[in-house]
Amino acid sequence: MSAIMGPNMADQATGVFWGAFTLFACTTASILSGAVIERIRMASFVVLAVILGSVVWNLAASWGWHPAGWLVTEYGYHDAVASGVVHTISGFFALGVLINLGPRIGKFNADGSANQIRGHSLPMTITGLMLIVVGFFGFIGACVLYNYGVGGGWTNIYGGPTTLSAYLFNTLMAVAGGIIGCYACTRDPFWMMSGALCGVISAAAGLDLWYPPLAFAIAFAGGYLGPWAAGQLEKMGIDDAVGAVAVHGVCGVWGLLAVGIFLGGYPGFSSWDGFDVPSINMTGQVIGAAVMVATGFIPGYVLSWIFNKLGILRAGDGVQRDGMDSELEGVAYPEEIRSQ
Repeated sequence: MSAIMGPNMADQATGVFWGAFTLFACTTASILSGAVIERIRMASFVVLAVILGSVVWNLAASWGWHPAGWLVTEYGYHDAVASGVVHTISGFFALGVLINLGPRIGKFNADGSANQIRGHSLPMTITGLMLIVVGFFGFIGACVLYNYGVGGGWTNIYGGPTTLSAYLFNTLMAVAGGIIGCYACTRDPFWMMSGALCGVISAAAGLDLWYPPLAFAIAFAGGYLGPWAAGQLEKMGIDDAVGAVAVHGVCGVWGLLAVGIFLGGYPGFSSWDGFDVPSINMTGQVIGAAVMVATGFIPGYVLSWIFNKLGILRAGDGVQRDGMDSELEGVAYPEEIRSQ
């Protein structure tokens, strides 16, 4: 009776994977939400988020985040902590939506120059970014598996050997490198903490294999790359409210390419169900990055184009001026209410 009523001791992964994949689905939606805030209709956002979180990213994960995925078995694609299958996918999905959604009211002047629209509370913004960094440790921990097969031991998502120490310490190095890199080039508190995300995303694809100082250097480069890419998008007339395309999309691509540059020739593994995996190589990483960009961008652009043509993508100017909470008849900032 105790064996029937108690936990299944042979299954150490099903519940973790269910929770992890739910978390990753929510993560993709949160990346999209930051890019499109202050002007997208709630109903349209929900539909786009569900498609991104339940279809698009899962498709990418089946190709590049499983030892049987064709990107892995054919090209040796390596993306241990989802620089591509979560971050690149979400960042470029968001880019496709932003092209059709358009900028916030007042973002650009008639001559094309951009205005800075500041957030309501810098301390709360920084606190939120810090909480995201803490959440990364749960995200990353779900990418470490224990192989109960012959020999046992901790493995990456593909079944290759790694350690919990590698994941933890390289994450810390990536956070530090990204923060320092972003602060060095911007002196902006918002980008300083966003730099932690730039750093982790830049190092994530090879987090299981990096030498810690190299993880720091790759993250430091990502700390420079993120704000630069955000500036280039703004010059193109694209209004990404929080830099999500740059932080997640562009730094995600850099993370994939960094694996090809610095880990090329590292052997693949076949410890899960006998799948043969080619060695890590630059060609595989470039192909994988291109696939992730296209898989994210195309559905994001097409779906938002359809919504835009139907007139259901963007909220009206009045709602935007009053605040998007007015669409839901809510009051986000009651401290701003003044007695009449």
